[in-house]
Amino acid sequence: MEAESADAVDQRLRAQQLQPTKVKKKPREFNFQIGTGVGPKDIVTFTRLFATMIDAGLPIVQCLDILQGQTDNKFLGVILRDVKASVEGGATFSDSLRRHPKVFDHLYVNLVQAGEVGGILDTILNRLAVYIEKAMKLRRQVRGAMVYPSIVIVVFVGVLSILLGFVIPGFQNMFKDFGAKDDLPALTKGVMAVSSFFVGNFVWFFLALTGLIVGFTYAGKTPKGKRIIHRTMLRAPVLGEVLRKIAVARFTRTLGTLLSSGVPILDALEIVAKTAGNVIVEEAIMYARLKISEGKNMAEPLLQTNVFPPMVVQMVGVGEQTGALDAMLNKIADFYEEEVDIAVAAMTSLIEPALMVGIGGTVGVVLIAMYLPIFSLAGKIKAE
Repeated sequence: MEAESADAVDQRLRAQQLQPTKVKKKPREFNFQIGTGVGPKDIVTFTRLFATMIDAGLPIVQCLDILQGQTDNKFLGVILRDVKASVEGGATFSDSLRRHPKVFDHLYVNLVQAGEVGGILDTILNRLAVYIEKAMKLRRQVRGAMVYPSIVIVVFVGVLSILLGFVIPGFQNMFKDFGAKDDLPALTKGVMAVSSFFVGNFVWFFLALTGLIVGFTYAGKTPKGKRIIHRTMLRAPVLGEVLRKIAVARFTRTLGTLLSSGVPILDALEIVAKTAGNVIVEEAIMYARLKISEGKNMAEPLLQTNVFPPMVVQMVGVGEQTGALDAMLNKIADFYEEEVDIAVAAMTSLIEPALMVGIGGTVGVVLIAMYLPIFSLAGKIKAE
């Protein structure tokens, strides 16, 4: 029995006309947890099963009781028990979910609230599950595109550090032993000078790299720094176009889901802005929200922000005029999610050869620089 204390358990059992012989606290299990311990897949599974049960006519408390007992995720099970207890205490389902903002975000809770008010909770939950699945797919595409280049760059930095710190100094000592230090080719001297500078200033290189990472991380947490970083990313060649398409897909999908669920447009835009993931996009959405609150339509202020493509703005305007804005937004989201697929594939096809050429060229130059003197020495020995 879940209760705040042993006395509370004793009172509950007595209220059920049961005489407890002993009330003992269950030992707490040690669980290693990173973050909330609940992933998007767990939320999707819970949301779909919950929608099915609600559609079948089961009460919310019974649904929560079944799901908290059946879930494989212990962390989600604990959260669902708390939500169930809150609902049993008289709170609404949405307010009970709001107690766990790290698991059920602002968007999720507001959509559930709209479903409760409109009496279409099962429909809303199914829409939520679809939305989360599409958002997961979008994140996987971006992460998948960045994993390979990131690994290659890390390996390249490691290999280059080994060459500059260990391999080239070994060749340098060998050339010195052969007495050929002053007769080396210009390319070899240049590479050896770079190696000597790297070895002599390794500590400073390390401190500079650490400072750069720490500074970048700190700047990303300040409003001004985050704004500069996000603007730079949107304006970056190749990457900026991909990020812009991702922002459009996320904006239209989220807003379309909210509007089709009956959330008022001003509230929907505020929620969308908070989930934008980019400060510049968030400011553009809030600007459009301000203008709409003043009586203007959505298309005109969106165009003024210069964040959203003109085609998207025109389609939003058509949706407003025809009274089918939610359907139009979902169509735009479908189109731009496919565009993200194409853009990510194109970006990957550009990055991969550029990295290969850069890495191969750098390693090739180092090898040629080290072997040129060896060939020269071999030629002299043969001539003698």
